[in-house]
Amino acid sequence: MSIANLARRVVRALTPYQSARRIGGKGHVWLNANEAPLAYPFTIEGNRLNRYPECQPAEVVKGYATYAGVNPDQVLVSRGADEAIELLIRTFCEAGEDQILICPPTYGMYAISAETCGVGIVEQPLTPSRQPDWPAIQDRLSDVKLVFLCSPNNPTGDLVGRKGLIKLLEKAQDRAIIVVDEAYIEFCPEASVVDLLARFPNLVVTRTLSKAFALAGIRCGFTLGDPEVIAMLAKVIAPYPIPDPIAQIASQALSSTGLELMQERVLELNKQKAIIKAELTRLPCVQEIFEDKGNFVLVRFKDGAAVFAAMKAAGIILRDFSSKPGLDNSIRITIGYQGEMDAVLAVLRTLPADSATTSPTASNQPAASV
Repeated sequence: MSIANLARRVVRALTPYQSARRIGGKGHVWLNANEAPLAYPFTIEGNRLNRYPECQPAEVVKGYATYAGVNPDQVLVSRGADEAIELLIRTFCEAGEDQILICPPTYGMYAISAETCGVGIVEQPLTPSRQPDWPAIQDRLSDVKLVFLCSPNNPTGDLVGRKGLIKLLEKAQDRAIIVVDEAYIEFCPEASVVDLLARFPNLVVTRTLSKAFALAGIRCGFTLGDPEVIAMLAKVIAPYPIPDPIAQIASQALSSTGLELMQERVLELNKQKAIIKAELTRLPCVQEIFEDKGNFVLVRFKDGAAVFAAMKAAGIILRDFSSKPGLDNSIRITIGYQGEMDAVLAVLRTLPADSATTSPTASNQPAASV
């Protein structure tokens, strides 16, 4: 028997998540992973490194609870929001029996984590207005334990409609947990649904320091939920998930100074996003510009393959989503600082329009009520 045959069947059949680093590429402008464009210095003390860290570092838990406006017993710290996704599946779904529901096109790790855990997946595609199909999801509540919604959605940038979410939470009480992934919420904080945690114990919100906080490299994420949900997840999480140096950096990022730096970063990136979006509408190679609530913008080009190739030749690495349902010729551009955005526009301005005569449009369709 080969080593591969010793692995679980679901693992043998699994196609791993194609992260930006796994895909790789060669270039000098990296705009494919929705990372912040610059790193910032932090101070780390090494006098505790001989000791195991706290499972849930109190200073980090308290700092994030204060920032998010919840109580400390409503917060779980994990190795990125990716671990939070897997913890939710491992905690609430029986392998070989239960299912989760996702709304593609959306973040790929929901499905990968379910497959890895031997949990089934129900796909309910977004509507033409790129909203969750609320009636269809409600009809499947008896079939699933968890519903994953991404707001702003990666890769389309849309927000989940608040009215539809509230109705779903009401229908799902005592039936399913609704998970809202707010990895990009700092770029539109007014759209957060954290306030609904006080009303709905079946709501869970996941967050991260990877995007607006410019700390993708430390892998630090958060789950916000009812204390009973957090207590269940705490039973499943590894005994020492947060290394002490990571806790030190996270605590500094959540200090008053760290929060001010984050907010300044968000203002600058939102400014750059508005500029590039305005420029994109003028380019003949652009067919459609999607919603822009995160630190990225998804663009449908008339010839996406040609755009991607031209960017690659120029050393600019973007993320191609043309293989995803409804996203043909679509490429996601992470928002960087001005020099990086200027480099992207310089390449796009050299590209001719194809034979299509449709002028580029920004498809900022109102996402119901947000």
